[in-house]
Amino acid sequence: MRPALLAGLLAVSALAVAAAPAEGSPPLPERMADTGGGRQLITAVAPGTGSTTGLVEWWDRSGDGWVHTGSAPARFGAQGLTEGTTREQGTNTTPTGLYDLPYAFGIAAAPPGTAYTYRRVHEDSWWCQDNDSGAYNRWSEPRAADCRAAEAEHLITYPEQYAHALVVGFNYDRPVRGRGAGIFLHVNGEGATAGCVSVPVDAMRALLAWADPAAHPHLAIGTAGGGTAVTRY
Repeated sequence: MRPALLAGLLAVSALAVAAAPAEGSPPLPERMADTGGGRQLITAVAPGTGSTTGLVEWWDRSGDGWVHTGSAPARFGAQGLTEGTTREQGTNTTPTGLYDLPYAFGIAAAPPGTAYTYRRVHEDSWWCQDNDSGAYNRWSEPRAADCRAAEAEHLITYPEQYAHALVVGFNYDRPVRGRGAGIFLHVNGEGATAGCVSVPVDAMRALLAWADPAAHPHLAIGTAGGGTAVTRY
């Protein structure tokens, strides 16, 4: 096994142990301030704000409690994590907070069982990150005339990462210019992300087959403790 891969697996294992509740204490979603009000939840937890790796877990609400359904190693921004309400665009940080998941997309076909609206990526599919554009933080197909190519992601040029993805509702409903755009839950690339959360391709496919829009799933991003602890959101 490659040393880097072994180190990553050990880091994830250590986080899983650290994040595990003490015997008799409730599971993670029951210790959170808010879970979004739905019957499904995804948590993405890093050891600290300087971390680029961590753990994604997904949960189903059953009766009055939450049941752990799956987990996978996660990657975060190359510059770690930061509070979502004060994040600045271009910092390569993953925004902490609790977010809805508006829709899914991908270069590859939707995995079997996908219930989410799934938008296929084409040659003229872009995600606008231009602060001066009316299409800021939106899918743009074709690219909007006022959205500069240098300030947009040409989605089809990321065949690994955007094979499958979920749009994260960070800065989405009422976008704040300069806060950041194009935050997704997507498939791993070669290393840390530019601010998204990523997981192995098999985990992303499993998440899409599991997620039910009728259950109003949310994604909670945070750290194991401190001011950006996932339990605060």
